This record gives sequence, C-alpha cells and structure tokens, in this order.
Amino acid sequence: MLHYLTHGTDTTKPPLMIVHGLFGSARNWNVIAKRMSETRTVIAPDMRNHGNSFHADSHSYTDMAADLSELIDALGGTVDLVGHSMGGKAAMVLALSNPSQVARLLVADIAPVAYTHSQQQFIDAMRAVNLSQVTRRADAVTQLAQHVEDKTLQSFFTQSLDVKNQRWHYNLDALERDMAKILSFPEIKGTYEGLTLFLSGANSDYVLPEHRDKIRTHFSNAKFAKIQDAGHWLHAEQPRAFEASLRAFLDYKV
Repeated sequence: MLHYLTHGTDTTKPPLMIVHGLFGSARNWNVIAKRMSETRTVIAPDMRNHGNSFHADSHSYTDMAADLSELIDALGGTVDLVGHSMGGKAAMVLALSNPSQVARLLVADIAPVAYTHSQQQFIDAMRAVNLSQVTRRADAVTQLAQHVEDKTLQSFFTQSLDVKNQRWHYNLDALERDMAKILSFPEIKGTYEGLTLFLSGANSDYVLPEHRDKIRTHFSNAKFAKIQDAGHWLHAEQPRAFEASLRAFLDYKV
C-alpha cells in the first residue's frame, strides 16, 4: 500500500486526500495540508515510484488509480480528493472508475488529455547530479542549477533527495520508461457526476478552452477557476490563494 502522511484527527467530515504530481511527494504539501487539517483529517500519499512508497516497473494511470483506491478503502471508503498534474490525472481516473470513493474532486492544472510537455529534461538533470559529492541539500541545488534554471523547481526536486544515503526517492528508470503514459490520458468510459473543480494557474497552458468539451464529457458537474499570478505549480507559487480556493470549494453548498 502507498506510504502516506496524516494531518489532523477530525472525523466529522470525509478525509481530504491530496495527491501530488510528477516528481512530487506528500512532503511538498505539508504547509497546505497542516492548515487544512484545522477542520478535517488530511491524507497525503506518496505515489508509487515517489517518496517513501514502493517502486514498481509500471507507472500507468490505471496502476495509480488502483493504488489510491486501495488506500481509500483502508481509510474508510470515501474522500474529498485533490490531485495536481499527474496526481490530478490519477484522481480523475479513480473518480471515473470508482465514483463512490470520491465525494468531491478538485483537479489542479491538468486536463484529461495527452500533452507534449515532456519532463525528460528533469530526469536527465537529476541523473547529472554527482550524489557522491552531495553532503547537504544545498550541494544538490548547486549542481541542479546547471541544468534547471527555476529556483522553485530546484528546491522542489531536492525535497525528494535522501542526502544521507545519497539517492533520489524517485524510481527514475520507471518514470523515464513510462513517460509517454504519464503525458497521455487513458481511454476510459464513464462519467463522474460529483462536484468537480478544475483549478488552473492563470499563466499556465495546461487547461485550455478547447479542453472543456472533453472535460464535460467525463465530468458533468465541472466548474472552472483560475489563480492569478500562478503557473503550473500553482500550489507552490500561490499557496494561500490555492488554500482559499480549496476551502471555498469544499464549503460550497450543492
């Protein structure tokens, strides 16, 4: 089963599950998770081939949705679900295949479509880090800076670095091998009728107007909103705005 972090103990509402994206981890969501745990229990899993969860040869959305379904069953059977990027696609597949497990769904800056935004350059950048010369996280940041200009991403990636054991928590081989699957979206039938919010960064091009027909085909109760001054990593760039949007969505009376 997936490794996960728990924040809060409130049981009067469904747990809130937050699913990270590619190269992320449960730890990346600690600040938002802790703040949201003031009113409900928050569960943040590490996806397969990430963080402290198991490594596997396959990294398909069918696999990831099944992992989430197993965890949700173990936690009681139903959650409010948030997924960012890759995690958003996994969350969508889960909602379509097991709708009873998802009370509400927030999809952060991703659509149920195939993309050409290859992430291979980041795998190459992490492989280029000479881990034998890393004795603290800052050493890895310095090396990554030669290949990744964005300081936010440098910090983001190195949160998944095990400095003591000089290894990445990612299964880079599996992620590279299944990159085409990660960029795509599986052909899946069905409609999720629960309340769904597609929350995007205003500066991002991941969720476009031409995607809306496809979205509504699968998510009949879809709403759309944007966070200003944010790109694809909207929760990291504008955490307070993301949190406010999430709270408003969860409190929205149907």
